[in-house]
Amino acid sequence: MKLRTVAVDRYVTPLREGGSLPAVVEADDSGLYVLKFRGAGQGPRALVAELVGGEIARALGLPVPEIVFADLDPDLARTEPDPEIQSLIRASAGLNLALDFLPGSLVFDPAASQVDADLASRIVWFDAFVSNVDRTAKNTNLLMWHRKLWLIDHGAALYFHHAWDGGADAADSPFALIRHHVLLPAATQIDRIDAELAARLDRATFEAILALAPDAWLANGDATIDAAARRNAYVDYFVARLARRERFVAEAVRARA
Repeated sequence: MKLRTVAVDRYVTPLREGGSLPAVVEADDSGLYVLKFRGAGQGPRALVAELVGGEIARALGLPVPEIVFADLDPDLARTEPDPEIQSLIRASAGLNLALDFLPGSLVFDPAASQVDADLASRIVWFDAFVSNVDRTAKNTNLLMWHRKLWLIDHGAALYFHHAWDGGADAADSPFALIRHHVLLPAATQIDRIDAELAARLDRATFEAILALAPDAWLANGDATIDAAARRNAYVDYFVARLARRERFVAEAVRARA
């Protein structure tokens, strides 16, 4: 498993819908990407959540835009008139994360669109597994592109790791916040798809995904954190969460009922 690395050539426009001020950028492969800045409010851990959450979703067969590493030259700040954007670019010099930009995509509107029960159930299961607090009616983080639903923005997943000692205790959480999930009303088949989705994940999958995360992001600037140990702790967490999944599955079923 490997991610491509692109170099950012041009800052195109900010996406002010996101609290961390992501931006559309053009890279050296002539592609457009949505750049997630390492120097934004939640720091590298939001990028770890974005990377790990997105690749777990992909392993589950869910539609996620390609994720790439994006190398950012701080000199790009010179051409930006907005001081906030200048500071963000300079604070994020070096390696960042980006998702393929889906041109012409529309934000999913739950009032105007329907999602079939199978797909809704798979997305709810995934979001409960990664503790994603940010798939609500107010902020769906779902796009419609070529008549297909796409999952974006997983930086708010794994919220526990912002104050985490590396233990696996958080794996026991039933994730009660699933009750706010925008697709929960349509997710009538969570019990049916549970075993199938669980069979797609194992320790080797988690190890391959966590191997993608740069050491510096895992350490989060804390010299007391051993990146290799923290990487293993994430793997242990996911293995434990998978083994104890009956708790978040039961909670999602209960919340829907």
